[in-house]
Amino acid sequence: MRIMRIVIGLATLAFSTSTLAAAIYTWVDTAGVVHYSQQQPLSVDARKIYSEDIEPSKIGTHTPQKKVSTKVESELERSAKIINEKDKQQAKDICESAKHSLNVLKSHSKLNQQNKDTGESVVMTEEQRQAAIAENTERVSLFCQSK
Repeated sequence: MRIMRIVIGLATLAFSTSTLAAAIYTWVDTAGVVHYSQQQPLSVDARKIYSEDIEPSKIGTHTPQKKVSTKVESELERSAKIINEKDKQQAKDICESAKHSLNVLKSHSKLNQQNKDTGESVVMTEEQRQAAIAENTERVSLFCQSK
């Protein structure tokens, strides 16, 4: 029984963390980059440190802050506000037009548009279609306000 205690004590001592500490080599290269390795570099003067001597750094010391966005009113928002206040019928017409355009843009993927300079019909790209959808969605949100 006594021999068993001695064997267990020696095994515990042999596998303690101090004997398992690894040697770590650290050095800074000519570009200023810090390197770490468990193998000693051959051509570099490296400093030898042990893993048990390294203090773990604190985690979570910086609390994330919510970004405060300052909303800048766009030209379309300013004009929508003026039109909504002064001319309800025009706001309603713009609303209906935007809803119709949005319906067409979302239900059809191959569309043509008229070139403003030449007047000829040109195929609308997917990027142009998505931009038009975004623009008309914004118009609907600005002009189709139920009050």
